[in-house]
Parts: sequence; structure tokens; C-alpha cells
Amino acid sequence: MELIKDRQFGGERPLFGSHDLHIDNVTILAGESAIKECRNIMATNCRFEGNYPFWHVHGFTIDHCYFATGGRSALWYCDHLVMRDTVIDAPKMFREMDVLDIENVVMNDADEVFWKCNNIRVRNLKLKGGTYPFMLSNNIFVDGLESESKYVFQYVKNAEIHNAKITTKDAFWEVENVTIYDSRLDGEYLGWHSRNLRLVNCHISGEQPLCYAHDLVLENCTFDPSCDRAFEYSTLKADIRGAITNIKNPMSGHIVADSIGSITIDENIKEPADCVIETR
Repeated sequence: MELIKDRQFGGERPLFGSHDLHIDNVTILAGESAIKECRNIMATNCRFEGNYPFWHVHGFTIDHCYFATGGRSALWYCDHLVMRDTVIDAPKMFREMDVLDIENVVMNDADEVFWKCNNIRVRNLKLKGGTYPFMLSNNIFVDGLESESKYVFQYVKNAEIHNAKITTKDAFWEVENVTIYDSRLDGEYLGWHSRNLRLVNCHISGEQPLCYAHDLVLENCTFDPSCDRAFEYSTLKADIRGAITNIKNPMSGHIVADSIGSITIDENIKEPADCVIETR
């Protein structure tokens, strides 16, 4: 593997078409598409300031690097990425990619990141700011996530999430086959229009959670007092520990809780309207 060390590159496509290349302590200055149409690339201790540095790259590692705000839309149409111990200040990262392994990464502008990606494995990721992370992505495994971004995990399929702390709004809409373990989910309108969403040992807060959900499962979950009008028009099996403030018009299934503040069943409930609701 060729080594390029302690250099700076700018302008258009300075390393275009490179194969079997290791860049170390390299700065990519203003310009576009520095490492495009490349294969088997390793970047260590590098700084990326120019636009679109990694497009159409196949098989690459990014380790202990930094993406400045100018390095926006940096990783698109790539596959087989390993990223470690990296800080990203640029938005719109990771678009239409396959096979990503992400560990100890901080994204300070998580706007439109991880869009239309497949086969994502994440450990210890921090997302700050921005909207719609993980939009339309599939086959995701997460262990360790702190997210302050809005509208996270929309239209996602086949995801397993552990040890997450998510502060958001309208999260997990239209998801399918998603399981969340040992996490805190804080935001309005959680999980609407989901299919096969399962929450295990989770704490939920925010208004009107888990409405219009199909085949929703909750196991050993707790609710903040702010959660009202939960489960409207949902089909579910829910085991709730502690109290839930209000349940409204669930469509069918079974809900059991230690205590229930109030239950709203009105003329707007949808058939079959046969959900069993009870306290222990």
C-alpha cells in the first residue's frame, strides 16, 4: 500500500482513481472530490475541508480524522467503510452506502445523515443538531447512541437498537421490524404508523406516543407523566411498569399497567375496538 504522509491537497480531484493508498496526516483543502472513484483507501489523522471528498469509494478506513464544515456531503455512493474515533462538523454525511462500521464518532451537524444506507453497524455514536438521521435506511444495528436530532429513524426497516438516549420529535415513524432495548426515548409522536415495533426495558416520554402502530409490543417499559393519549388506533401488546397517564382509543390487543390515570374511549374508536386494558 502506497503511503502519502504530511501533505496538503486542494483543487479538483487530486487523488482521483487511487487504489491501495494510505494517507496519514494529510489535509484536503478547499476543492471538490479529492478521493473519488477509489478503492482500498486508508485515511488516518487527516483533516477534510473540501467538498465531497469520498464519492464512489469501495473498501476504505477512516481513523482519527476530522471533517470541517466545508467537507459536506463527504461520503456518498460508497461501500465497505470502517470509521473510528472521528469528529464530523459537516452535514449530509453518508448517502446511499452499503456496509458501514461506525465506532466512537461524533457528528456535530447531523442533518440528513445516513440516508438510504444499508447494513449499518454503530457503536458509540453522538448526533447533534440536524434533521432526519437514518432516513430510509435498512438493516441497522446500534449499541450506544446519543441523539439530539429531530425526526430520527424515519422509514427504517430491520433495525436493532441498544442503549440509546434519543431526544427528538416524530421519531420512528413508518418503521418496520425495529426493536429497541434499554433506551430512553424522549419526544412527541413516537412511533406513529410503525409496523412490528418492539420496545424492551425502555423509558418513554412526550405527548401522544405510539399511535397508529400495527403489531406494537412493549415489554417492561415505563412512561413519563407527560405521556398522554397513548396508543390511539394501535394494535398492541403492552406490559407497562408503573403508571401511564392516559390511554386513548386503542384498536385491539392487550394493555396491562401497574396503574392507569385515565382511559379515553369515545365515538371515534376504530374497529374491532376490543383491546383489553387492565391494571395488575
